[in-house]
Amino acid sequence: MTPIQHSISLEEAIELTSRFQANRPADMPICETFEKDSVRKMLQAHGADKLRIYYGEKEDGSVCAVLVAADAEGNDMLPGVNRNNKNEEDDPDEYILENSYKCPPACPPESPLNNN
Repeated sequence: MTPIQHSISLEEAIELTSRFQANRPADMPICETFEKDSVRKMLQAHGADKLRIYYGEKEDGSVCAVLVAADAEGNDMLPGVNRNNKNEEDDPDEYILENSYKCPPACPPESPLNNN
C-alpha cells in the first residue's frame, strides 16, 4: 500500500459525520468507542503496522466494527492464521477487537462531530 495522508481538518470531519448522521441507516451506530489499552495492546503485537476496521453484523442484525492489526504488507494479523502459510502457534499479543461502547445508547458528550 502506498502511504497516504490520513489526517483531515475539523471542518471536513464535521461535514463527513454530519452527512452520515443525517442519512444514517437505523441499524448503524453513530460511533463506537474502544478502550485505549485494548487498541494499544493489539497494535503493539510484533509486526503490527496498521489498524484495519471491518464492519460486521451481529445475530440481532445490529452493525458493529471489528478491529484488527495488519502487517506492513497489509495482511490481517489473526490468531491461528499465519500470514506466511506456515504452521505457527498463535501470538497471544494478536487481538481482534469488537464489543465497543456503541452510540446509541452509550453516546459521548456533545461535540462538533456528534449532534445526536
